[in-house]
Amino acid sequence: MPAKKKSVKVLRCPTCGMLVRPTDEDFPFCTDRCRKIDLGKWAMGVYKISSLILDPEVLEDLAGRRQ
Repeated sequence: MPAKKKSVKVLRCPTCGMLVRPTDEDFPFCTDRCRKIDLGKWAMGVYKISSLILDPEVLEDLAGRRQ
């Protein structure tokens, strides 16, 4: 019976799409430049993590601003 080959997953830099390896220094990015571009997008608010606001004080403050 032949030995099974391991499937290799192709990973790409989220900024430029270049191929990267999990062992690369800047993984998951291909370079430090791409890492900094991504960080800049987070800092400018391009990327957001949305979630429900559950803090009652924050909800009251938001409701007060709408009126």
